[in-house]
Parts: sequence; structure tokens; C-alpha cells
Amino acid sequence: MTDYENAIEIRELTKKYDGFTLDKVSFDVPKGSIMGFIGQNGAGKSTTINCLLNIIKYDSGTVKLLGQELSENEAGIKERLSAVFDEIPFHDSLRASDINILMKDIYEQWDSGTFFEYLDRFVLPRRKKIGQFSKGMKMKLQIAAALSHNAQLLVMDEATTGLDPVVRNEILDIFQEYLQNEDNSILMSSHITSDLEKIADSVTFIDKGRILLTGYKDDILDSHAMIKVKKKDYALMDREDFVSARVNDYGADIMFSDRALAERKYSGAVIEKTTLEDIMLFYVNREKKEWS
Repeated sequence: MTDYENAIEIRELTKKYDGFTLDKVSFDVPKGSIMGFIGQNGAGKSTTINCLLNIIKYDSGTVKLLGQELSENEAGIKERLSAVFDEIPFHDSLRASDINILMKDIYEQWDSGTFFEYLDRFVLPRRKKIGQFSKGMKMKLQIAAALSHNAQLLVMDEATTGLDPVVRNEILDIFQEYLQNEDNSILMSSHITSDLEKIADSVTFIDKGRILLTGYKDDILDSHAMIKVKKKDYALMDREDFVSARVNDYGADIMFSDRALAERKYSGAVIEKTTLEDIMLFYVNREKKEWS
């Protein structure tokens, strides 16, 4: 076991652009777990990930990865982590066998045997040019490379976007295997919330550059509730009690962040469990309060 509690610790991370600010973002990814990083496109997921990987320079805040400040030991930390993006970083003219040769020179702990095992498992050809791979094959190749140098932290940025459900499930299974080693951790950004609902231990929700929710997934799902009411009953509800309401001609679906309050104050209404997708939709519309 290694001597840190959180695989990632981000504090007050700020990056200002013209028209967008990543605004004092703070969250932890506990060691041995997978965190889902959710938000709509443009919410700040990729900016946060690029900052924590030091691909872009942030204005203020601190980033700790695997128990160390990134600024203190960037090369050593990056030897122990892998990042997977929605676009493959390898040139189309390369073959999978070429990736093995390249990676041997980059990572001290590169394991060719593990890499070729993943190629066989994913049914990826060794001699075919990457430019002829499908999107799913390219993603599998990235993941094979990411998991073949004994990395303890896997950072995924929208890596399952555009993949069919069969391929996505196959990749999620691989991640769960990876986490059987309790020193391994994953931060997985995605707007496909159903994937995260299956495998994430915790969730951080970002919108317009700000963290709205962060914590254990089950706690967040259990504390929220959806109420369905008729229009006449909706008109009598206190607006400060709920996050937002989706209203139609017949009634309203209303998201509460305090399930206990909803059950106590509106006990006559139909109260349902909610999903991460529901939470994201209703929080994104929180400023409107009422939407359709």
C-alpha cells in the first residue's frame, strides 16, 4: 500500500479565459476508486483535466497526484499515470506493433507482454495501420497502451463518447478489473451518465466552470428526489424548496436536493428516485428554475 489517501487532490484550481473561467475547482478522488466527472460539453471538464495534467498552465490553486504536488515531481508522477482522450494521439501511419517500440523508450515499467495480451483480448491487429482502425478499435488501442506500464492513476477525458454500447461495456469491464488492485484509481470524465452510474464510486458535477456537487454517488442519488405533480399542485409549491422544475401542459417533474424535505413537506405527491442524468439536467436549468 502507498502512503496517500487520495489519488487526486485539487484545491481552488482557477484558469481564466476570455468568456470562460474555471472557478476555484476543488475535489478529491479517493485512492482505489473511480470518480465520474460529469457535466455538459463546455462545462470545464477538459480544462480541469488539462490543468491537472499540466498540459495547460493554471492561474492559481494546487494539484496533488498520487500524494505529491505535480510541480515538485512531474516526470516521476507521469511515469505512474496514464491519460486517455477522445482523440487517439498516435499517427495514422503507425501500427500497434510500432506503439510497443515507442512506449518502451517512454516508460521505465512498460510491459510488452501485457500490451500484446490486451491487443489479443481486444482483437486488435498488430500490423494494420492505425488509420484503418474504427473509432472503437482506436480507443481500445489507447486503453491497451494506458494499462501496460503499471500506472496507478488512469485519467479518462470523454473516452467512451461515440462508442457503441457493446464496446463501452467491454471497456467498463476492463476498468473494474483494473480497480481490483486497491492502489489503482480512475478519474473518468463523461456526459454519458449511464456508464458512470454503473461503475463510479463517487461523482463530481461541474457546470459553467464551477463544482456544483461532489461526493459518493450513492449518497448523491439517495439525497435527491424527483416529484411528479399536477399543474395546480405545482403552483402551490415553494420555489426555494427545489432545484428546478420541468413543466408541461399537464403537470411538472421537480428535482429536490433534499429528499427528506420533499417527503415531509409534499407527502401526498409521487416521489421517485432519480438518476445522474436527471440531476445533471435539472441542475443545468437551475437558474431558469422552470423549463420544458
